This record gives sequence, C-alpha cells and structure tokens, in this order.
Amino acid sequence: MHPFDPDFLDGFLTFAGLAAVIYVASLVVLFSVGLGVTWLNQRHPERRIQSRHSSRQAKEDIKSSLVQLLVTSLCLSAGLFAQHQGWTIAPFELSWWSAPVFFAVSVLLHDTWFYWGHRILHTKTFYRFHKPHHLNITPTVWSNDSGSTVDTLFAHTYYALVLFVVPIPPVVLLAHRLFDQVSALVGHCGFEHFAGRMARAPWLMLCTLFHDQHHQYFVYNYANYFSFWDRLCGTVHPDYDKRVKWFEALYSRGTSQEAASSPAQAKD
Repeated sequence: MHPFDPDFLDGFLTFAGLAAVIYVASLVVLFSVGLGVTWLNQRHPERRIQSRHSSRQAKEDIKSSLVQLLVTSLCLSAGLFAQHQGWTIAPFELSWWSAPVFFAVSVLLHDTWFYWGHRILHTKTFYRFHKPHHLNITPTVWSNDSGSTVDTLFAHTYYALVLFVVPIPPVVLLAHRLFDQVSALVGHCGFEHFAGRMARAPWLMLCTLFHDQHHQYFVYNYANYFSFWDRLCGTVHPDYDKRVKWFEALYSRGTSQEAASSPAQAKD
C-alpha cells in the first residue's frame, strides 16, 4: 500500500491517536499512583520491607519509565488496532458476565506469559536485557517500568498478540492493563501495606513482599499476579509465607517503632 493512500493514512492516524491516548493515560496512572503510594509509605515507615535504601534516584527511574511506557502503549495499541481492523478474532460481546470472565482469563494468561518470559530473561543469554531493571535491588514505586526495551517487550507483547487467539473485548483488555500497571507499581513500592491470609499459602494471591524478594534475591518469585507457577516450579522464596505472617502481626500491633524490625530485615 502506498504511504499516501488515504486508507493507509487514516489507519496510521487512528493507530497513532490510540497510542497517544494510551500513553498519556499511562503517565497519569504512573504519577498519580506513584505519588499516592509515596505518601502512604511516608506515613508508615515501619512497613519498609528492606532496611537498605535504593541506590538509584527516582529521576533516573522515571526517565527510563517514560520510554518504556511508550513501548508498552505501542504494544497495547497494536493489539487493539488489529482488532479494530478485523485482523484478529472478533471480540466477544461485552456483558455483565463476559467482562469478568474474560478479565480473569486475560489475567491468568498474562501471569503464565510473564512467569515463563521472566524465567527466560534470567537465563545467561537474555539476562543482559533484564539487568538494568535489577539495578534496583530495593525497588521503589518509580522503578516498576524502568529497564530495557527488550525487557519490556518480553512482558508486554502479550497485549499485541493475545487478541489473535482470545476474543477479549477491548474495554476488558484496557481494564486488565490498568490493573497490571497499578498492581505492578504497588508491587515495586518497597513497603508492605497489603499482607494478609490471601497472600500466603494455601492461597495464591500476592502482596508487595513477593516481588520485592525477587529484586532482593534474584532467583525467586518470578510471577506477576499469583504464586501458582512459583509454587508449582519450586521458585517461591522459602521465607515468603513466614514474612507475610510477620507483616500481618505488625498490622495488629500497630505502628510502634518496636514493631519495625524483623529478623529477615536484619539480614539485609
């Protein structure tokens, strides 16, 4: 197709406009959630997971995130644009029951995609692409999206490809991406605010501690939303459940300074 063909230009402008809207929305989420969680962290210093502080400045992480959020926005826009053009499986009709069902399906699929892609990134061949993200041994809310473009593509080409095999309604995929971004920001914030019974065995949900331990120890806790794959494959950190219980006890004791040091933190 000739680049000056009206249909080509219309398609390009549609894609560019979609990508621009998604990118701006991603930045709004980044800064609104980032500032909100930072405020919450400052109110609860005793909930810091690691005793050491991040050696990287927030400015560096934000700068990298601005680029990588653009990459993610292009991946999501590519999938939605392909669906709009009729190149993918036709989306299922949106209804009161199909929305939660396809949301759950997408989250489960992405968690599987993320786990195995993450494991690949930790191999000798690919770790060089993942290493920039792991410069944050003590992650902060601003370090979630910082890293290399190859790293981002491993996680987020899911959004460009999934609609070719699963008829997810577009608004549901957008909702999944919003959930993904917010949960990942909280998961990198370095403070534990959501520990509870559902975040430890025998349940499969996660809290912030899960991914924080991945940054701290590197070879544990690879998954994104659930602990299923890590528990099945033996890659969950051996102290994860015990530390979740410790934070639960901290909440029940209140915010006294006496409650602010755990045996695990003393090893940091």
